[in-house]
Amino acid sequence: MRRRFAPFHVLPVALVAAGLAAPLAAQDPGQWGFYSANKHATRYSPLAQIDASNVGGLRVVWRHKQVDPAILAANPDFIVSNRYMVTPIYVGGLLYVPNGFGLAEAIDPKTGRTVWTQKPLIAAPEGLPSTMISKGLAYWGTGGDARILHVRQTHLFALNPKTGEPIASFGDGGKVDLSTEEFRYKWNGVPVVAGDVVVLGSSMLEQDSAVYKDGTPGYVRAFDVRTGKERWKWSPVPREGDPATATWENDAWRYSGAGNVWSTFSADDELGLVYVPATGVTNDMYGGHRLGNDLYGSSVVALNAKTGERVWHFQTVQHDLFDYDLPAAPILIDINVGARPIKALAQVTKQGFLFVLDGATGAPVWPIEERPVPNSTGPGEATSPTQPHPTKPPPYEHQGLT
Repeated sequence: MRRRFAPFHVLPVALVAAGLAAPLAAQDPGQWGFYSANKHATRYSPLAQIDASNVGGLRVVWRHKQVDPAILAANPDFIVSNRYMVTPIYVGGLLYVPNGFGLAEAIDPKTGRTVWTQKPLIAAPEGLPSTMISKGLAYWGTGGDARILHVRQTHLFALNPKTGEPIASFGDGGKVDLSTEEFRYKWNGVPVVAGDVVVLGSSMLEQDSAVYKDGTPGYVRAFDVRTGKERWKWSPVPREGDPATATWENDAWRYSGAGNVWSTFSADDELGLVYVPATGVTNDMYGGHRLGNDLYGSSVVALNAKTGERVWHFQTVQHDLFDYDLPAAPILIDINVGARPIKALAQVTKQGFLFVLDGATGAPVWPIEERPVPNSTGPGEATSPTQPHPTKPPPYEHQGLT
């Protein structure tokens, strides 16, 4: 939940008279233990305390500025950006959220008081500014093993949920440097824990102008949730030996980049899969430098959470030149089609389609038709002659203009 107040954002919390539910474990439905409610990204709570009979009586009981007032008072010259798009999680009686500087913060949900704020790597005021502020953070474990997993600037942090102190046994004293010789890391997404690894995306430049074609792939990487050691890395732009390179004409995969996960992941621990909503590749508005369907751009991809091996994929836009990135984590739901139970995956898209696939195999639950689409007249461009259209369910928004 978020509202905008200039110059600050705040976290508004509305409570009914009965008060807060008792703290439970992160997986318990009585809490909001993940950015999208749970690893399945359902964004749904089964709690029934608030319903049609009492929702009109909700009142704001506190507001929390996007940065602890004590920090602002100690650094009065700082102007905090109003670009603040975060969602808190609620675990073990505390709210956790990145603040306006991108530092993790714990908040008492009864009072709105700051319990602790993550210390920057460089002391304030120099260490406060952040070029990218993540939209959320992850919680893993119980008891002494529990930790907040959080990306800020170029590092992945593991923090003690009760104190905010770094967990020394994770990486280098509680942090892992995510930059490599290939790129300086940046990302404002939200980690997801799948099995015993924490999975992160990245934000590589997708476009600059029509002549921009080179770039770094938007790698998906997984780190051991206990030690911080990198376990695997997967590229949405296929690498040497991947059959998907055949979908790129003239070996364009060798220099193309991006395919980032701008959004968030979902995961199914029973199937051992993490689901990747990949975005467009360089250039995201012109494809004359990368003719072909360009897998795995604009595709939902299932990866083995232990190894990073691709299990299946489905491309929602072939040779994307419309910036039709997959905008959200796939939703994992159990459905019955006829008499057949299916662990289904529902992927929303920018064009109003809902692609419903079998979460284990990637097979369409209902037929998906390849239908003819208009060709481009752009110089050097060669668009796909068809695009996939789900036959069910119907589009969830108006499509097209006349």
